[in-house]
Amino acid sequence: MNIKTKRLLIRDFRMDDAEDLQEILGDGETMKYSEEAYTLEKTKNFLQEFCIASHGALAAVHAESGRVIGYILFKETEERVYELGWFFNRTYWRQGYAYEACSAVIAHAFGSLKARKIFAETIDAAKSVPLMKKLGMKQEELQAESAEDIFGNPADMWIFAISAEAYIEQDKDRL
Repeated sequence: MNIKTKRLLIRDFRMDDAEDLQEILGDGETMKYSEEAYTLEKTKNFLQEFCIASHGALAAVHAESGRVIGYILFKETEERVYELGWFFNRTYWRQGYAYEACSAVIAHAFGSLKARKIFAETIDAAKSVPLMKKLGMKQEELQAESAEDIFGNPADMWIFAISAEAYIEQDKDRL
């Protein structure tokens, strides 16, 4: 898969992306709402087994530098239903890259893949929930204290989604 945006190339991962991916997944602040920061060995295994072998994620490549600056979870969980998620290199936070990448993946999913629904989940109500809303997703569920943070504390799980019909309606509103 290759999707071009103004500042990014979104493509399948390759093994030579390991160092760039390690900068993302190995950063404790980036991983704060997910799991412990990855070691290089864990990153390489994850890259090979999940990102490449099972086509579970896409690389967001900075067009200017050629570096992978983002990991985009994009996995079909049931027929024409996809889970979306993201981690971006902290150097590129608050610059619109996650929105740009996820918007392009959503457009591709509904346009080329004929997705019925795309969903995302998070325990990060401060940063991820606003991005989900900006992407046009609506809250489907709030599972109170159904998850744990990396310290083992109870955490609320927010689940947002957008259907093909809602996406088409939003597209009409933009015209």
